[in-house]
Amino acid sequence: MTEHSEAHQIDAIGLVCPLPVLRFKKRIQGLPGGAQVEFLADDPTARKDLQALCEIAGHRIEWVREEGEGVMRYGIRLA
Repeated sequence: MTEHSEAHQIDAIGLVCPLPVLRFKKRIQGLPGGAQVEFLADDPTARKDLQALCEIAGHRIEWVREEGEGVMRYGIRLA
């Protein structure tokens, strides 16, 4: 299995600050620690907001990929 097949995906494309991070926080509720989450967003401020949230909560951003047309995909390991 690849990392993508086991990841929970959260799509925040088309949402603007602060909605992408709020969606992330809501969708990870109930997920176990260590779960892999893929988060997609096209809001330019989402990266900084997501980094701040992960630092506070102890989640780890493992990788970031540009998907094209301003969409970024983040691989996050939950604390």
